[in-house]
Amino acid sequence: VQLQASGGGLVQAGGSLRLSCAASGRTFSMFMGWFRQAPGKEREFVAGISGSGVRKNYADSVKGRFTISRDNAKNTVYLQMNSLEPEDTAVYYCAAVGISRAIATSASGYDYWGQGTLVTVSS
Repeated sequence: VQLQASGGGLVQAGGSLRLSCAASGRTFSMFMGWFRQAPGKEREFVAGISGSGVRKNYADSVKGRFTISRDNAKNTVYLQMNSLEPEDTAVYYCAAVGISRAIATSASGYDYWGQGTLVTVSS
């Protein structure tokens, strides 16, 4: 499985961006997630979604502002980010896990990673 993240960019505080993660191969059964890493900080969980798209989980810091979704016909997972804050500035990574029964919130719970896309939020 190869993952390709896109959609990052520069946006003003309060603005919106939508990230996409296109996967090669069949990922419809895979749990997938978004993580982010700011300079000098550890990679942190942002959001995760089950293979069917029914179950979702979010970090407290993004609840109510970010929405994760997936289109299994397109093998793509999205992260809609609204009301962006300067603290959201980071490189965002998508990830997938081959077999899982729950949405992992630790990076060690994922097997495959995309290359990252930079999101910069200016104040």
